[in-house]
Amino acid sequence: MSGTKERDRTASSAPEVPAFRPEPKARAVVRDLGMGVRFALAGGREGWIRALLTGVGVGLGVALLLLCAALPGVLTERDRREEARLDWPFSSKTVSKADDTLVVARVDTDFRDKDVRGRLMEPEGPDAPLPPGLSGFPKVGEMVVSPALKELLASDGTGLLRERLPYDVVGTIGEQGLIGSQELAYYAGAEGLAKSIGGPTAVRLDRFGTPPEYTSEEENDPVIMLLILVVFAVLLTPVAVFIATAVRFGGERRDRRLAALRLVGSDAASTRRIAGGEALAGSLVGLFLGTVFFLVGRQVAASVEVFGVSVFPSYLNPSPLLALLVAVAVPAAAVLVTLLALRGVVIEPLGVVRTVRPPRRRLWWRLLLPLAGLVMLYPMIGQGRENGEFNEYLVVGGVLLLLIGITALLPWLVETVVSRLGKGALSWQLAVRRLQLSSGAAARMVNGIAVAVAGAIALQMLFAGIEGDYTKDTGLDVSLAQAQVELPDGHPLAPAAGKLADTEGVSRVYALSHGYLADKPWGKETENTASLTVADCATLRTVAKLPSCRDGDVFTVSGAQYDTGTPTLSRPGLELHLEVPDPSDPSRYAEGITWTVPAGFKEARSIPDPVGEERGGFLLTPGAVTAGMATGLSGELYLEIDDSVPDAMEHVRNAAAAIDPLTHTFRWTTTDRSDTYESIRTGLFVGAACVLVLIGASLLVSQLEQLRERRKLLSALVAFGTRRRTLSLSVLWQTAVPIGLGLLLASVVGVALGTVLLRMTSTPVRMDWVGLLQMTGFGAGVVVVVTLLSLPPLLRMMRPDGLRTE
Repeated sequence: MSGTKERDRTASSAPEVPAFRPEPKARAVVRDLGMGVRFALAGGREGWIRALLTGVGVGLGVALLLLCAALPGVLTERDRREEARLDWPFSSKTVSKADDTLVVARVDTDFRDKDVRGRLMEPEGPDAPLPPGLSGFPKVGEMVVSPALKELLASDGTGLLRERLPYDVVGTIGEQGLIGSQELAYYAGAEGLAKSIGGPTAVRLDRFGTPPEYTSEEENDPVIMLLILVVFAVLLTPVAVFIATAVRFGGERRDRRLAALRLVGSDAASTRRIAGGEALAGSLVGLFLGTVFFLVGRQVAASVEVFGVSVFPSYLNPSPLLALLVAVAVPAAAVLVTLLALRGVVIEPLGVVRTVRPPRRRLWWRLLLPLAGLVMLYPMIGQGRENGEFNEYLVVGGVLLLLIGITALLPWLVETVVSRLGKGALSWQLAVRRLQLSSGAAARMVNGIAVAVAGAIALQMLFAGIEGDYTKDTGLDVSLAQAQVELPDGHPLAPAAGKLADTEGVSRVYALSHGYLADKPWGKETENTASLTVADCATLRTVAKLPSCRDGDVFTVSGAQYDTGTPTLSRPGLELHLEVPDPSDPSRYAEGITWTVPAGFKEARSIPDPVGEERGGFLLTPGAVTAGMATGLSGELYLEIDDSVPDAMEHVRNAAAAIDPLTHTFRWTTTDRSDTYESIRTGLFVGAACVLVLIGASLLVSQLEQLRERRKLLSALVAFGTRRRTLSLSVLWQTAVPIGLGLLLASVVGVALGTVLLRMTSTPVRMDWVGLLQMTGFGAGVVVVVTLLSLPPLLRMMRPDGLRTE
């Protein structure tokens, strides 16, 4: 009994073994991810080099994403500043002269295809409104200029522009008065501008900006909205592909480290999470570097102008919500992409199964993505402009699926093609064998450029197809004249024509004046009106068919469209009243200037004039003009330009400005495009330029990473006697083959997407072969540049001492 009791006491006093409690799932995930982060950042030189390469690749994408997140703010701020400095009245109410009024005249000009915004100002009282960006009004003969214009005026070769702006520079326009850092603009002091009020250039203001009660109601164009949606989808998709590719840098070395973890007891799920942690570390480094790239680029942006668009650094403030979305989405996507990539890799304690020949990729599921994209876009085929807005979710989703489908199809295409390649030179065989062993890595490297080229081809087809809808014929006869000068009302025409005729680069001048006649004084209920044109016989023949002509003749014109008053007013002896604004009050008309229809007038037939219009009314030669009529006539001069003369148009603009600062000079073109369409097109070019830079930088980083992975292999081949020329050619072939296949696939998908988009806009489908070749050529050109830049590191790696190890 005692022994039994002793045994019971001993058993009861023994320590209790705690029951096994599995580690909570969430804690295990956090622990494994943290371990992966430590491996990446504290794993020695190999670890941080891979983390840095991943960070640079991700950082470039993050910088562009932050730029896109700042884009809405850029557009909003540019519009706000443009509205704040508007100097045109929006109401029909006449502003009378007072202590708080200002007379402003528009004197915009061009200098070698650069727009120069110019304003002449005359304050009429101490409380005159000051335009944004100015601290005071310049005096007569002085001007305040933008920093970019000040720099341009001080540079060599701009003497013609300095001659055109004969004012003393006394200050610079502040940032609030400009819409871009590279904008060319000036404000100059003037006097006597009030007499020009009522014309096309001068107005009286009591404030700048858009009145609060004014609202702009613009009708949305469905095709324009479609363009905007597709542009954003096409520009952002390659960025996402680049980031997904960058987080997989150094995959082969990483898998060997993971095999070592399996050897010390880590299970498969934990190993994958550790790999996800390494990708998380690289993405966090990428977020930091991307922020740095963005901040540096933000400061550099002030000195850059792309396709005529410039910004201030203060514009580039990403939306906090969008920036937070980027900060969360990039690391999450990095971990997710890594886990998905490892699903097809079996990591065992003694190695990675991927080193043997993998099973052939299946095609059927890869076709589902582009087919699903076509299905989403199909309901909107034929919709055009008549059936409402395009469904934005279907448009964006369909375009994304088609473009992302390239990333699924390209690995299959590369594997299928390279598996059938073989015979050739030694460099070719080395390249083909490498591609056969790692076709997936080769396809990943070119995924981004293939997606970008496919989107560019589709957009090129869409822009080329609908360009005619947003481009109209100006009707200008450029075979007769190539420039036009408009004089202020009442300015003598003959001296101006003589001065322009003597200008360097001007071959011929067609000068005419025009005004309007009525059977009753203007301002009263006039029943019949007719236009009046004054010019010499040679110029009159450009607007009508004349029977015969000599100075002093008068003609009545028939055949002009919408001309109903001429037959009624063509009665000899009828006194007609000329339209002349009252200089003291532009809303009223001066009286007493009349013209009597002579008895011996002739009849003429209207023809389209140099600007494409049919003139009616009366045609007068200078000898038929009576005293006082010149004050009611506006002068126009059509100039024939000799383009062989350097800066011919600049000489014309200088001569016109010398005649009167308020003259308006412009170069003729045969077509004119919609401003909205042109803005979207410019935005596409700016975005495409940024994406091309990202493509090149990402490809270079990817190429350097792959060369680093194969450094010892290259050194071993050189040590065994392989020629460096052979190895260099093999590396070039390894790049050229996937790129060629990627561009081929991109052309097919891009043409398919472009065809669908054209069908959606009810536009006839036609191939833009020039655009197709341009886009593929740009893609190939980027690859050539990247390959050339990677040659120096390649030659350094092909040294026998690369076999050294520690």
